[in-house]
Amino acid sequence: MTTTATAYADLPRLISLMTGDDKHQAAAESTVDVLWVLYDRVLDLSPENFHDPGRDRFLLSKGHGPMAYYAVLTVKGFLDEAELADWSSARSRLGHHPDRKRAPGVEISSGSLGHGLPIALGTALGLRARGHSSRVVTLVGDAELDEGSNTEAIVVAARLGLENLTAVVVDNQSSTHGWPGGLARRFEIEGWVTRTVSGRAHEALYDAFTTEHPGRPLAVVAVVEPKG
Repeated sequence: MTTTATAYADLPRLISLMTGDDKHQAAAESTVDVLWVLYDRVLDLSPENFHDPGRDRFLLSKGHGPMAYYAVLTVKGFLDEAELADWSSARSRLGHHPDRKRAPGVEISSGSLGHGLPIALGTALGLRARGHSSRVVTLVGDAELDEGSNTEAIVVAARLGLENLTAVVVDNQSSTHGWPGGLARRFEIEGWVTRTVSGRAHEALYDAFTTEHPGRPLAVVAVVEPKG
């Protein structure tokens, strides 16, 4: 179910409730529009169906900046707003890195980079084997693609024709070396369907996420402001 523009407009206030050092502010804010479009318009995922085996899955690989993630989960009813101000304390369920065993709505524990896409690959394979058509979406950062585990997952996902898998790469130009021909080319050359759009344009993101890609995985490159 989609919600209102008012709910989206409330995200900065919710993010501002999470104060303290080591917030990875740039990492968090780079993902906020992608997360909003996914949870508001694309994924079949809610507190009511979170334990349904046939639900869609969202895996935040870029887990070192989870504030926007927590804010979206709050708007969507997974978390209570009252928890946000106490985030990262010893008492809180909301850590600097999301913990799937403690935080409602969190699919994987993440923060150590390079794990989300390989786990999403395995999840997509498992769902396909069980006859579920659920979508599996993972969000990674452009610098995170430097991790070798991603290269293996990109190759295998295309060879296995995992059409239920989507990787969204938030590109804030923080990769050390970059990629010949650009980020999308890295996926295209292995057989993925790709779309490159502004990571701030909600309609463009929605169109990209709903692109038909039969028999092939989908990669969406969401370009945002360069990391300062």
